Amino acid sequence: MDISPFEAAMLICFGISWPFAVYRTWKSKSCHAKSFVFMWLIFIGYMCGTVHKIFWSLDYVIILYVLNGIMAMTDLILSHRYRDRQKVEL
Repeated sequence: MDISPFEAAMLICFGISWPFAVYRTWKSKSCHAKSFVFMWLIFIGYMCGTVHKIFWSLDYVIILYVLNGIMAMTDLILSHRYRDRQKVEL
């Protein structure tokens, strides 16, 4: 089990940022200026990293991929929910 410290550091930095993004989306109840394509690509990237860890190089970094994927999906769900609300209010 060979853990890459740089991969782990990257995922930790992203992981620290996600709660702030989720909180901002939840608090403002707005998805203004969010790119859904970008957010979906980020989520898909986390899922690809998770699959890679499962099948090719299982190590503890998979936990970071899963946690980041959960936070990215949470932000996506909130953003889609508030986008639908904004359409109704217009």
